[in-house]
Amino acid sequence: MKKYLLILFFFQFVGSTAQITQSSAVTLMGSRFDITIVAKDIPTAEAYIDSSVAEISRIENLISDWIPESQLSQVNKFAGIKPVKVDAELIALTERAIHFSEMTDGAFDISFAAADKIWKFDGSMTELPSPVAISESVKKIGYKNIIINKDESTIFLKFPGMKIGFGATGKGYAADKTKELMISKGVQAGIINASGDLNTWGKQPDGSNWIIGITNPIKEDDLFAAYELSGTAVVTSGNYQKFIMIDNKRYAHIIDPRTGYPSSGLSSVTIFADSAEKANGFSTAIMVLGKKAGLKLLKKNPDLKGILIDDTGKIFYSKKFNMKEYKF
Repeated sequence: MKKYLLILFFFQFVGSTAQITQSSAVTLMGSRFDITIVAKDIPTAEAYIDSSVAEISRIENLISDWIPESQLSQVNKFAGIKPVKVDAELIALTERAIHFSEMTDGAFDISFAAADKIWKFDGSMTELPSPVAISESVKKIGYKNIIINKDESTIFLKFPGMKIGFGATGKGYAADKTKELMISKGVQAGIINASGDLNTWGKQPDGSNWIIGITNPIKEDDLFAAYELSGTAVVTSGNYQKFIMIDNKRYAHIIDPRTGYPSSGLSSVTIFADSAEKANGFSTAIMVLGKKAGLKLLKKNPDLKGILIDDTGKIFYSKKFNMKEYKF
């Protein structure tokens, strides 16, 4: 799922703190990663960026389903045949994804990777697929059919043709793990931005927080608001760049894995959390669940903060959201 966020504001600064901000953009996991590191000098920052790239590459080789040798690809290859032994890291990531599914009644489901791609959002669709085609497209989806054996460290997909994929949470997970690695190396501040799955820590060299700008989904040339971050992850899911209009109704590229129909009603969901993986899982699910169920889900998870914008531009906030924290 594509994420739309976020314009970052930060400043190169050299002063009494003897620190600089260095950034680099790389393409990994099929997406752009912007890595920003605060360090004492450029060579030091670049060495940390190299370590970040290596960590993201490591995760890519573990969970990318387009790499045939990855453990995830092997799990999918032997669906319905046999369990596959995998690292504890992949077990834990899969368990958390299943937990997202349980919390959201299946609105989030990593087995969506098996769905038939019957929807097209390139402007070529003029009518809805048939109900039969839609029903058939999701027959191989079902997180309850993912069998984890922690004692044997295996994952088994019960039926042939099943697949799991981490398109919704994998980049956020990579951002979280890279941040964790940098902190363990003594890096005091930085940002890992995985195409909008973003995690931050520390402050800019001048002592100020990082600032992100959230895109207005109704008028993309404008920012909806700016927000200060330090140690927080944020993810926005949106339908305002990829959607179709049929019979005056908007259908997003975000598909409900339970029904096979695109989500509708919300243009964007922004979630602030302690991890980008978590923020991503919730933003994805809430786009599917819609406003009422989405706000109810946030109420049950008070550690999260959320902004929901519907297709008319009306804005809704989670209960504990503090508007005074906005820059504008």
